[in-house]
Amino acid sequence: MAITIKKLVKDLKLEELNYLEDEEIDVITTDLNRPGMQLAGFFKHFANERIQIIGKVEHQFLNTLDKETREKRLDQLLSYDIPCLILSRDLEAHPELMMAAEKYKRKILRSGLNTTKLSSNLLNYLEEHLAPVITVHGVLMEVYGIGVLLVGKSGIGKSETAVELIKRGHLFIADDAVEIKRIGHDTLMGNPPEITQNMLEVRGIGIMDVKSLFGVGAIKIRTDINLVVELEDWDPDKSYDRLGADEKHRKILGVKISEITIPVKPARNIAVIVEMAARNHRLKVMGYNAAKVFSERLLAHLAKDE
Repeated sequence: MAITIKKLVKDLKLEELNYLEDEEIDVITTDLNRPGMQLAGFFKHFANERIQIIGKVEHQFLNTLDKETREKRLDQLLSYDIPCLILSRDLEAHPELMMAAEKYKRKILRSGLNTTKLSSNLLNYLEEHLAPVITVHGVLMEVYGIGVLLVGKSGIGKSETAVELIKRGHLFIADDAVEIKRIGHDTLMGNPPEITQNMLEVRGIGIMDVKSLFGVGAIKIRTDINLVVELEDWDPDKSYDRLGADEKHRKILGVKISEITIPVKPARNIAVIVEMAARNHRLKVMGYNAAKVFSERLLAHLAKDE
């Protein structure tokens, strides 16, 4: 995954202090670097593949150097193949910096934000755009604030369940194809492909525009994925979990997500069951597990009888 400096400049509204013939420079890592050690002359282990940020501290340090030393340090810094260098706080670029940028064809940018805010914005932006991504077959809804990914074989009733959940006031994100990105180490973000945004397919009716049918309050562009609900045909010979004591998980992009299986058969209101699953998951996150409480009560009752 990579993102171009041109897109970064446009999306984050950065000021360009120089222009290069080749503007298709790629950023390939979410990490950032403040080159304080490098400006002091220490270049061992220099992470030059990262975006370089010069803030107030680095700028003031450069001011303490004599012109010859400053020119030497900045020339050495920009001799490395860095994607770009950003000045925060609308700081003035030293002439030696611009001279080295011209010499080595490095992009110099500037932001009015302070260094902490600039770094935070950059990290959030890069983590979203450079995140590992896969596309899975399913329906994504937000139910009571819980991102629920409905999966199962074609025709099992995922889209029909989504329609019922929308009618009950929950938010629709994606149908059929769900793009999932890993943000950071343990967060999964789901959104629809651009071509199917707001669209939902119901067999026998066809493609529906959820935004047009139910209003803008029925949709959401993206949501964290907190729970996977697998729908499957009811199998009378299969033993289904009746207590909820067994914790199941599904790994997506290396992140473990809680998973439950709901058997589907006539007369079962799957939308209501999904609502209950979302509520129960929320309780577990808050530290209350009904299955554990029931087990403790049962053990206490058996001990009392003995």
